[in-house]
Amino acid sequence: MSSVRRATQVMELLARKSPLGVRAVAQQLSLPVGSTHRLLLDLEKDSVVERTLEGDWELSFRLIQIAGLHLDRMQFSRLVRPFAEKIAEATEETVNVKALHGLTSVCIDKVRGNDGMQLDLPIGSSGPLHRGGGGKVLLAFSDVTVQQAVLGNRLEAATSKTITDPKLLARELTRIRQRGYAVDDQEVVMGVWCVAVPILDRDARPVGAVSITGPSPKAPGPGIQPLVDMLNEACSLASRRLGYAGAWPPGEAAQAARSLGAKTTTNKTRAGKARAAV
Repeated sequence: MSSVRRATQVMELLARKSPLGVRAVAQQLSLPVGSTHRLLLDLEKDSVVERTLEGDWELSFRLIQIAGLHLDRMQFSRLVRPFAEKIAEATEETVNVKALHGLTSVCIDKVRGNDGMQLDLPIGSSGPLHRGGGGKVLLAFSDVTVQQAVLGNRLEAATSKTITDPKLLARELTRIRQRGYAVDDQEVVMGVWCVAVPILDRDARPVGAVSITGPSPKAPGPGIQPLVDMLNEACSLASRRLGYAGAWPPGEAAQAARSLGAKTTTNKTRAGKARAAV
């Protein structure tokens, strides 16, 4: 049995019956006491389990935090679904809902329009953040470490329109933050354009994006504003429900607020270490 499977069994058992001692966990799962103890210690290091005052084991709140992040992602998908259906009907183009996952964007929902030419992304499909409207808008509002990770890697091209120069991409990300939306000019499929707006959480971090994708050319400016307005209606509602309280459209202010929060957290951590050292 793999260690991952054993860890899962331990967490499921503690979720049902904790607190339990090491021997009780080992007995109920038919595992050696020694390996069970080592597994619990490993889970404790990752703050997944913790000990009670009596020395028994129970789940910590770490799993609740992880589940909360997942529920946030699923929640915004449900929130924007009615808007996605309305937008797809009005534009006759496909509305894709993306979620940020590491250095990729993942399609978690879509509503197809009536136009015959569609970019039909399967649910669960993923793509890099440097190309496409949804990917670029997620990247533009991500923190600096995520942007540096993407810009520091090779930028693979899907078409001749894909931005593969890190300097050009960095300038494009700045423009996206300034206007609050991203445009895909045939970067994924020739003949297909896209416009996307981000969904932000309570910490102004991008967790998702909604895009309108289809054969009608899309370029920054007044002509695209009606599409942006529809996306802003959906994404602002979803963001507010996730606890985002900043300005909308978010623009540069969202990233500045997130950077300030990260800096404050870092300063507090350093101050705490300094006090501990004293």
